[in-house]
Amino acid sequence: MDTFTNRDEAGRALADRLLAEFGGPAPAAVVLGLPRGGVPVAAPVAAALGAPLDVLVVRKLGVPGRAELAMGAIGEAGARVLNDDVLAGFRAARAELAAVERRERAELEARVTRFRGGAEPIPLTGRTAVLVDDGVATGATMRVACRVAHARGAARLIVATPVGAPESLAEIAAMPEVDEVICLLAPPGFMAVGMHYLDFRQTEDAEVARMLAAARSD
Repeated sequence: MDTFTNRDEAGRALADRLLAEFGGPAPAAVVLGLPRGGVPVAAPVAAALGAPLDVLVVRKLGVPGRAELAMGAIGEAGARVLNDDVLAGFRAARAELAAVERRERAELEARVTRFRGGAEPIPLTGRTAVLVDDGVATGATMRVACRVAHARGAARLIVATPVGAPESLAEIAAMPEVDEVICLLAPPGFMAVGMHYLDFRQTEDAEVARMLAAARSD
């Protein structure tokens, strides 16, 4: 089974692939790591491309009593996307949407503060956004992130990950918001992201904050 030593090595391998795709550095792009594990992968990607590194924090708006079912999702800069099909199927959901959004918005802002401190999000309007995670299993978080990045004005969306489930990658590639999916390993019979890393220890909030601060100071 193909494996990466750790997230940093995976990010360097992904960076080589993206450099080939872009034909060299791409300083006009924005590299967005999905917290927490996606940020250590995204950091070497951003460094190789000469592009700014940021974090993309998203929160799902779950149906009350069925939190796993998303009415929509929110992100920074007031980004909000709604799942009209789900809202139509749960008549009470729309009435409770505002309360759910207030709660999730508070949690989102708390996480943003932990990760980024007082720094503003890097604007995405008219730019290429490269969304990076350490792996794609069900793809649910990445799909939400793509919709939020699109809502924030990204002109082009590239999803980049070291490893992923083929079925989930295909679903992401079929999204109208997504222009390209780049994945280094998509093994048949995929079981779990962690199986493809020798070191898959949990990434801590402080580590994410340090990486983002270091990228801003470069």
